[in-house]
Amino acid sequence: MTPRKKTTDEKPKITKPAHPKAVSPIPSNKTKSAASSSAKPKAASAKSQTQKKSAVERPRMYVRFSLAQRIEHVIMLLSFSTLALTGLPQKFPQAEVSLLIIRSLRNVETLRLVHHVAATVMMFGAAYHILVVGYKMYVERTPLSMLPAIQALLYNLGIKKSRPQMSRYTFEEKAEYWAFVWGAVIMGLTGFMMWNPITTSRLMPAEFIPAAKAAHGAEAILAVLAIILWHFYHVHLKIFNKSMWTGKLTEEEMLHDHPLELADIKSGFVPVKIEPSIKRKRQLIYFPIAGVLAAAMLFGIYGFIQGEETSITTIPPRVEQEPIFVPQTPTPLPTIPPTNTPSPAAAVVTWKTAIEPLFQQKCTMCHGQAAIAGLNLSSFADLMKGGQTGPVMVPGDSANSLLVQIQQTGNHRGQLTPEELALLIEWINAGAPEQ
Repeated sequence: MTPRKKTTDEKPKITKPAHPKAVSPIPSNKTKSAASSSAKPKAASAKSQTQKKSAVERPRMYVRFSLAQRIEHVIMLLSFSTLALTGLPQKFPQAEVSLLIIRSLRNVETLRLVHHVAATVMMFGAAYHILVVGYKMYVERTPLSMLPAIQALLYNLGIKKSRPQMSRYTFEEKAEYWAFVWGAVIMGLTGFMMWNPITTSRLMPAEFIPAAKAAHGAEAILAVLAIILWHFYHVHLKIFNKSMWTGKLTEEEMLHDHPLELADIKSGFVPVKIEPSIKRKRQLIYFPIAGVLAAAMLFGIYGFIQGEETSITTIPPRVEQEPIFVPQTPTPLPTIPPTNTPSPAAAVVTWKTAIEPLFQQKCTMCHGQAAIAGLNLSSFADLMKGGQTGPVMVPGDSANSLLVQIQQTGNHRGQLTPEELALLIEWINAGAPEQ
């Protein structure tokens, strides 16, 4: 028996419900739950797609520095900048920029006060950093990631050709850190010697004080140049690293500068968490030691800044008011009649004192050894000989002297000024004395 095929003329059978209440226009609770359960996967799928889209748009961020570390960096930044701006004017006091900074603070004493305050702030910052490093090393057992890496050192010395991958800190960051430590030690020791010269001279020869001043200034210049040339280039110019302000780095930045640390994070490597009981025991040991160390450092800072008055304090000059003697009755003084002061005798114009130097300057180029027109004015005797036309000067008679007549006509190659011609006429009229 073959099954009957369904034709297009047949209509589908409609089965009526057994009870009229089976079909209702209002959905039941089961229908609602089924609809909501079917909508949940769609909403979850849309949400995951939105999260994926936002993840693509926004790069993943990794925490780099805590808030406490960033605050510490800002404090050290401000104290170092203040020390540089107030220290270099004392190293180069005659520079225009130094004078401008000193005038802006009114005087050099205020400049030194600001410098000392900034140095005190840096000492407190260094003490805090020592305590924090001790806590991380002993209590938290943080790896000493700031120690220099041998592979990076060999690469920077040119021995190793391939650049090693960096972990928590790069070679540049480690170099800056240890340079800061070295500079802080040098500046602290030499600063103490200059701030407390009497104590220094009791402990060591006094020649150490000017030596400390030279070393302090040289190290200051080195530190400022290191910040400008090294730090600014690697942090602000080469790659603008904002992690010390935001506390975070993008995945691309982590891959470029800290690939090993990024690999540890992605592989799920997590440092071993310290048990609360063990951490508490370590804290009970470390906190008393840190308290004693903090008290010793605070006492040292207090002695540093309050030990003595520096010997280079500028003392203003002392002005004493002397009493002026004023007699009760003024004593009359005799009036001395004025006397005529004889006027000095007029200087006599002679050949040696006036005329010979004048002729040497104006005339002897033509009427010297060349003797143009037979006239030589190099000496008094040659002048008296005259030239090809005869005598050129008549002693006592300047009007009939050919020398004066030629000069009075003007346009002569060796033309005398009116003052010089008047001097020549005066000499001739005085008889043309030789000496």
